[in-house]
Amino acid sequence: MTKLPLYHVDAFASRLFAGNPAAVVPLEDWLPDPVLQAIAAENNLSETAFFAARGEDFDLRWFTPKIEVDRCGHATLA
Repeated sequence: MTKLPLYHVDAFASRLFAGNPAAVVPLEDWLPDPVLQAIAAENNLSETAFFAARGEDFDLRWFTPKIEVDRCGHATLA
């Protein structure tokens, strides 16, 4: 079993329990899509952002508990 870091971040907030919550999961390599979707469903937040380094840049993907979405502002900020 692989352990992944997971951060629960409240974007657009200056205090706890405010703003827009999102989960953020840094990855070393991309996991299969069904695994990413299962992680997002388990988090049960509006979005879970996954990112992986690609050279000096990063690739980002966002999942709701049900589907992958094209982009998400608050999860990107988170």
